Amino acid sequence: MKKIFILLLAGASFATLPACNKYLDIKPKGYTIPEYFDDYQKLINNTSLTAAVGAYPAYITDDVEGGEDNDINQQASYSFYAVYKRNLYAFSPGQIFEQNSEDPQWNPSYANIYVCNTVINNVMKVADATEQEKKRLRAQAQVARAFEYLTLVNIYAEQYDPANASAALGVPLVLTEDITQPYERKSVAAVYAQIKQDLEEALPNLPDNVPNTLKPGKSAGYGLLSRVNLYMGDYKAALENANKVLGVNNALMTYTSYDVQKGTWGRVYNPVDKSAFPDGNLNKETIWYRRGTPSSSSIFTEVYANPDLINVFKKDLPAGATDKRFSLFYCNGEALFGPNKILFPGRVLWAAYVDFNLGVGTAELYLNAAEAEARTGSKDRAMQLINTLRDNRITNNQPLVAADNEAALRLVLEERRRELALMGYSRLADLKRLNKDTRFAKTVTHTHNGQTYTLPANDKRYVFPIPPKVLAMNPGIPQYER
Repeated sequence: MKKIFILLLAGASFATLPACNKYLDIKPKGYTIPEYFDDYQKLINNTSLTAAVGAYPAYITDDVEGGEDNDINQQASYSFYAVYKRNLYAFSPGQIFEQNSEDPQWNPSYANIYVCNTVINNVMKVADATEQEKKRLRAQAQVARAFEYLTLVNIYAEQYDPANASAALGVPLVLTEDITQPYERKSVAAVYAQIKQDLEEALPNLPDNVPNTLKPGKSAGYGLLSRVNLYMGDYKAALENANKVLGVNNALMTYTSYDVQKGTWGRVYNPVDKSAFPDGNLNKETIWYRRGTPSSSSIFTEVYANPDLINVFKKDLPAGATDKRFSLFYCNGEALFGPNKILFPGRVLWAAYVDFNLGVGTAELYLNAAEAEARTGSKDRAMQLINTLRDNRITNNQPLVAADNEAALRLVLEERRRELALMGYSRLADLKRLNKDTRFAKTVTHTHNGQTYTLPANDKRYVFPIPPKVLAMNPGIPQYER
């Protein structure tokens, strides 16, 4: 087999090689010659491919509030934030990163894509595995590549809109492991077409059952495809694919069984058996695990809940009920981390102490199916789905009732807001797609030291810029104005 460059440590600081991809600012560390099936399995088992990378897109959303300069808890103050986070929070136009700084999403995502490409394009050539084994591994790499491109196109491009997706700038589509090849910035339509192609080609070769949640099986493929369908506005397909998964696995964690034990890492625990709240890879809701720690990009204990988000948590909460998503994962007014108490009067701090799953999980699929039902099908089925979810999240819950499909849709979208708050780029993607509908378009408001910043619906600043290091090497790259 010809010599193939391999990314051994995706997302790390790569050693300089004679050949590098100038467009993407990705330099592989070392090279090897994958000759055996086990070599490709090791590539797919790379720990970088179990992560969902950064949570920093949350700083531009209506989920977060930055602290004031005179707050006691300085770690969550706006002035404490890295420059790119301050730029996002203040909705600054133009570039958000300093010239020599790294984008915590772009580089690791493309590094992971190179690993996937190596497997996709070469594993079928090995002689020491069966056709079924080789097709399975290739399919799992295709799911992982689709996941990365779905993340990238929702951060660095406009929201998918069939009216202009073929003209809207997407991201570079890298489908080969040849790092010397120049790459073009493809359209949003082309990127989504590749994502769907990867998933649809992968599905027949994905296993029905997987030994653990680190490997995508058939349910992961259908689940991720449901997310793609939802973002594209294909609600019937989103419902169909969500139901394929929920028909096999509809398990939900009973959050109402958990409480808070202050001052310990396992602060969210079950008071009956003293067990800690399970991390994403051990959570029974997890179908395919992509780690999203609360500390990704230092968002853990660094942001307060926006008053808008707090009001959504309060809305439709029955008297005497407690939404455990709020009481378990946020601290109100004070927090005890180890021996030190931190005070933040009048504010609510994101302090989850849990490694969440940002891959594919049942809760998101309940929400996808409910939204699709409210938009195209049965309002009663939509309400049944979110009431089942709420029963597992809220103590003393009472079922919600909707008079019509539009009322059901509003309730579903509010439930989605509660469930997915501060989870990776999910709120950014939802804001961008919902802003296309005048019923749900909104202006996001942030404040700091008496100054108010606003981001109108469909503003150009919703699209994140390509990192400056990439632009410096390729000044001709077409860009969005922001």
